[in-house]
Amino acid sequence: MVAVLLSIRGRVQGVGFRESMVTAARAAGAAGWVRNRIGGGVEALVQGPAAAVDATLAWAHRGPPLARIDGVVAVPVDVDPALRTFERRPTA
Repeated sequence: MVAVLLSIRGRVQGVGFRESMVTAARAAGAAGWVRNRIGGGVEALVQGPAAAVDATLAWAHRGPPLARIDGVVAVPVDVDPALRTFERRPTA
């Protein structure tokens, strides 16, 4: 199991990014969460088997069709054993 905290910049709010990421992460078998950040950008914690995290990270670099990704920063973090699925969280 691995976990990363993602910071995603670009046109990622108002384009269905969070809902699309929930779908992509669940399909990949990842757990975690995604939320908008006040002032722009999206933040996500993605964890699971390395292949699931890698697939979700690759998706984050593309995003949904209306998004424009200017950058993705991935920082390794500790795995949270309480996370069992991938969910959308409120803006922070």
